[in-house]
Parts: sequence; C-alpha cells; structure tokens
Amino acid sequence: MAKLDANSTLKRLQNRYRLVVMNEDTYEEVVKFKLSRLSVYIFLSTVFVVLVGLIIALLVFTPLKYYLPGTGYGNIKQRRQFEALTYKTDSLEKVLTFKEQYYKDLHKVLKGDIPVLDTNKLELPKVEYMKE
Repeated sequence: MAKLDANSTLKRLQNRYRLVVMNEDTYEEVVKFKLSRLSVYIFLSTVFVVLVGLIIALLVFTPLKYYLPGTGYGNIKQRRQFEALTYKTDSLEKVLTFKEQYYKDLHKVLKGDIPVLDTNKLELPKVEYMKE
C-alpha cells in the first residue's frame, strides 16, 4: 500500500483549478473561479459553522425554544398537565393489564382448562389440643 506523504497531500490541497460557467448557446464565459481544494474546504467549513451559529441563535433568542420538547422550557401549567396525564395513563395501563389477566383466567375456567382442586386429598397437619 502506498504511503501518503504529508508534503504531497499539502501540494494536492494547494493545486489551483478553474471553474467556468458558460452560456450554452453562445459558449460565452459567464463566470469563472480560480479554486483550490483548500479554499473549497475552508469555504464549506465556514458555511457550516455560520449555519450552526444561526440555528443556535434562532433557538436561544426566539420563542422557538418553548416548542422544543426536553429543553426544560415551557409553561408550568402545561408541565403539570403533562405529569397528571402521565400518571393517569400509567394507572390505566395497570388496570388494563389486571383486567386482561382476569379475562384470560376466566376464559380458562369456562373452557375447563384449569384442573379442579380436590380438597379431600389435602393432608392437613393434625393439631393436638391440650385438655385441662
């Protein structure tokens, strides 16, 4: 495998290229740019940093932050309503699971899938009473 030399990589980044935009009908040059890979990387990195900065500023300095969930902002009343609804749904889920289990067990009993327990065969410990 060929090793990349740091000097050749730097030279490749500094090689100059020409970007020409031409009119298709007349083949006249409309715009031309002299670019290098390094200048393109710097330009794209700058655009990325500026866009990230603008988005962060938009979220920090405008009321949009109130609409983002999980940011900690919002109305106290809405938060309390959310917590109350969360508790209510949790309790409803528990009730629903208990009722489902009850209906499954009832269905088994009605079908006869559960063996009948014979209480006559139970061996109970004998208790001796002391007479006075």
